[in-house]
Amino acid sequence: MEMVTDFDGIPEFVAVTRLGSFTAVAAELGMTKSAVGRAVSRLERRLGSKLLHRTTRRLVLTPAGEVWLEHCVAALAELDRGQSALILARDTPGGEVRIDLPTAFGRLFVMPALLEVAKLYPALQLKVSFTDREVDLLSENIDLAVRIGNLDDSADLVARQLGVQDVVIVGAPSYVAKRGLPRTVADLKVHDCIVGRRQGNRIVWLLKQPDGSIARHVVFAKHEFQDFETVHTVVRAGHGLSQLPLWMVQDDIREGKLLTALDGMSGGKVPINILWPRTTVLPAKIRVVVEGIVRKLDTSRLPAPR
Repeated sequence: MEMVTDFDGIPEFVAVTRLGSFTAVAAELGMTKSAVGRAVSRLERRLGSKLLHRTTRRLVLTPAGEVWLEHCVAALAELDRGQSALILARDTPGGEVRIDLPTAFGRLFVMPALLEVAKLYPALQLKVSFTDREVDLLSENIDLAVRIGNLDDSADLVARQLGVQDVVIVGAPSYVAKRGLPRTVADLKVHDCIVGRRQGNRIVWLLKQPDGSIARHVVFAKHEFQDFETVHTVVRAGHGLSQLPLWMVQDDIREGKLLTALDGMSGGKVPINILWPRTTVLPAKIRVVVEGIVRKLDTSRLPAPR
């Protein structure tokens, strides 16, 4: 039994008025002549109006058919415009892209990439937020997110690794001159530790164990701030020690503005990923942003994925 829809018979009816015969329509649409005739007959029965006068020599529109044809042509034209819009969105970079970035890493590494993409594709509208929490892309309607840390398995998301984040413990020369450097993990108890956002209810730093494994070490925080850029500023000003990403402090270390502590013990590598919701076909606007970020970070000083 054939399924009948509101559009059943309309393409065949419009094609008949254009080509003038069931035979020609059948050849164009890849149907049999009888199937074309049945489709038009079902349409007439559903409408309760005769649309075509059928003679042995030609097909002629009835008055009702003329009125209905006008509406059908307009409807099919609108559907064509809608399909074209979908294809354009799929193949042409443009429209709004909502992106969520980690605060410090996003400003330092990802924003330059986004600005380059925006210059290349003026039709893009970037909506960028900076948070250090784990956003839910699907429920919060986020198109792309960059996350630092290990990811939970999710069939709904696609992840592409951008690099890895190494961490080091650092302090300013002015602080070290007054308080010295810790020689053991136990020495951290007598130092002023500056920390960023909390992980759960404990403040922890990543430290290597004798067997090479990484453990979370609970530290007492002298000061706590909500983003690592502020922590970086406070540490550079000589207020204490902090464990910070190497990409944030590597220039300061090279220039002597920060000194490292517990070398060989402070560590832990965590992945940096870009994520987006899984789709059958990736829209062009998402594709060019992902490619732009990956391309930019490939030439940055960010450690490569391992």
